[in-house]
Formats: sequence, C-alpha cells, structure tokens
Amino acid sequence: MIHQKNLFHRLRLNWKWVVAQFLLTLLLFLVALAWTRLPDKHIWQVALSLLIPVLLAIGALELQAGTVRAFADDDGNRVKLIWGAVSLLVWIAVGAALWALLDWCDDQIWDWASYLNSKASPHGRVTTFSYQHIGHWLTIAEWIIRWIVVPAKLIPFAAASAQWGWRVPWRRVIRFLFNWRWWLGVVLASLAGVWLPASFFSKEPAGSVSAQVWAVILKLLGAYILAVSSWTLLLAWWATLFELPVKPPAEEALVAVPVLTGPAGRERGASADIPPPDDTPA
Repeated sequence: MIHQKNLFHRLRLNWKWVVAQFLLTLLLFLVALAWTRLPDKHIWQVALSLLIPVLLAIGALELQAGTVRAFADDDGNRVKLIWGAVSLLVWIAVGAALWALLDWCDDQIWDWASYLNSKASPHGRVTTFSYQHIGHWLTIAEWIIRWIVVPAKLIPFAAASAQWGWRVPWRRVIRFLFNWRWWLGVVLASLAGVWLPASFFSKEPAGSVSAQVWAVILKLLGAYILAVSSWTLLLAWWATLFELPVKPPAEEALVAVPVLTGPAGRERGASADIPPPDDTPA
C-alpha cells in the first residue's frame, strides 16, 4: 500500500510533467506528421526537412529525461539534463537492435512452427502440437519478449542514465531487475498500453461512413490515452521502486550502546548528563 501512495504522491507532485507527456507527445507526433508532408522544391524547405527530425529527437529525449528526473526527485546536481537526454540514445540504439532481431524472429515463426510440427508424433501433429497451435504459442512468446522482457530490462538502465549520464550505477540497476513489483508493473503497463489498444482495431468496421469515421477517431483517442498513461505510470513506478530505502551495510548498522559507556575517567561526566528523576509527588 505504501508503494501506491508513493506512486500517486509523485504523480501529484509532478503533475506538470504528466500533462507535458500528454500534450507534448501529441505535439511532437503532429509535427512529425506535418514533416512527412513538407515539400522540397526550395533550399529552405530542404534545410527545414533536415532540421525538423533533429528538433523532434531533441524534444522527445528532453521530455522523457525530464519526466524521469522529476519523478525521481533529481536535483540536477548529478548531470545536466542535456547529457542525461543524450545518454538515452545508447539505450534507444540497443532497443532498436533488439527490435530488428525480433522482427526477424517474427518472420520465421511459421517456419519454426512447421519444423516443430514435423518433429511431433503423428497424433500430436493434429491435436496439441498442430501447426496452428505452435505458431500461436510462438507468436505469444515473441510478443512477451518484445513488450515485457525487453522493456523491463532496458527502461531501468535508460532511466538511470537520464539521472547519472554515462556513470550508471550498474550494480544497483541489476539488483533492481530482480524486483518482482517492477515486473508486475511492466506486465500491467504492456497489457493496458499495447494489447488493449491493439484490440480496438481487431474488429471489422460496421455502420455508415460517418459512424466508422467517428469510431476510428474515438479508438485512436482511447489508444493514445491508454498508451501515454501506461508509459507515464510506468516511469513513476520505476522511480517509486528505485528510490526505496536500501538496508545499510553491516558496518554502518547502529549498535545499542549503554548510556554510561565511554572512555576511562568519563563516568562522572556521562552520569551527569542524565537528568535526575522527578521525585515530586504527583
């Protein structure tokens, strides 16, 4: 219960960054969409088409790094915001490489399903280990790795880089990866921010053209709210768990010491520091 209170306390305290996640993310998306429509007939248009992606990247990195630092109560003394934002590029590159690898695995799923199906028994090929069943299981496994395992491992390192830059507290982050509460938060965020919005568009459109247009608009709005909300809550959840008090080392633990214990010749001074009992009758 204390974790949830701490979580919502961070969200209330940094409500401006929460609002920025919703508004600035939408603004960056609209600017990126407008950039794809930008003509290139003149030199200034070509220069603008090259400058806008750089500005979009800087804005997105600054937004995420600033949100993480705000949720984590970072005072800015460890590293400047710009360097914390730039350090996120390393983890984005790692995530992009893993994403490309998972895309390759996604293309091979049904080939693997065919191979595994051929290795099953004759009865299993048409029952439990059928081609469709194996392909479905592999698809679910690939989804779990893409949206749960990879984010759960990369986000803590990226969030720590936003605060410490290149001097990431590696041991502390690695210990954090074994926190089951963090994994539970990633699972819930993935289901609410990825799986649920995707299910909005799984049904065939029906009704009039106007009704279908409004349905698409509402679905896009709902998907955006769910995705940004899940992402913001996940960052705040990371800050909540990562800032939990750590048990002090054994050599720093407090040890009970008798009141009159002290150097030789100081017994009288030690006893004099203790106020006399109050003998005044009540």
